[in-house]
Amino acid sequence: MIGFGVLLGIVIVIALLLPTILKSIGLHPDFEGSQQYDLSGKRALIITTSHGVLNKPNETTGKPTGVFGSEMTVPYYEFLDANMEVDIASIKGGEIPIDPQSFIYFIKDDADKRYLKDEIFQEKVKNSLAIDKIDVTKYDVVFFAGGWGAAYDMGQSEIVAQKVSEAYYAQNPILGSVCHGALAFIQAKDTTGNKLIKGRTMTGVTQKQLDQLGIKFTPLHPEKELKKAGANYQANHHSTKDFFATITVVDEEERFVTGQNQNSGHETAQKIMEIMAKKSQK
Repeated sequence: MIGFGVLLGIVIVIALLLPTILKSIGLHPDFEGSQQYDLSGKRALIITTSHGVLNKPNETTGKPTGVFGSEMTVPYYEFLDANMEVDIASIKGGEIPIDPQSFIYFIKDDADKRYLKDEIFQEKVKNSLAIDKIDVTKYDVVFFAGGWGAAYDMGQSEIVAQKVSEAYYAQNPILGSVCHGALAFIQAKDTTGNKLIKGRTMTGVTQKQLDQLGIKFTPLHPEKELKKAGANYQANHHSTKDFFATITVVDEEERFVTGQNQNSGHETAQKIMEIMAKKSQK
């Protein structure tokens, strides 16, 4: 019994320390260059998936999925704390599915914890705007969150592609994404009918990370699709698991700011706001 008690104690200690251990390895890292911006009067739009089932072709049931929590909550609070007005939209509008794994105690970010106590934000998620009814040119930031759900509808949506092109040619909005959110850019066209992101430096979740997590049957994989669309794909790799890697890249025009995965939200939002602040000073 004594041995069992010791073993149980060790298990409890490890469980309690697990969030700290994972963070030290690379999960949800703090951005060292983080600054507090005042972007009063600016507007941000965060767009998510509407797909909530991790299923295979011709299946209608499967494990619940959706947007990965921190890929929505982290940029939301970065923009909100900079005094920006932040709206939440999704492909279809209405209640946004959130991957339940996002909120497992050892995975959820501080922004997730804040969301779970924030009735205003929760109401926005429950009644998200539908993208086909939004004028994206009225925003200063149009940001696409990721998660497994986005593999099923973000890159397939003609409306998303249209909105990306509209935002780009409006000159003002900066287009951002993390992880699978980069799939929003793969169909967008320029005025000559070519892929808008061709030749642009971008990132999204690596194929290695998907393989390491055992996810092989989602319809679109960001690394593959970004390369297919002609983007100059960049990524960092972790010595053991890409789940702990991260990178944020800015394209040559400073119009697209993309983060590699669920660890990239803080840096990606911060780099977007840095560009906005520079523009405001000109």
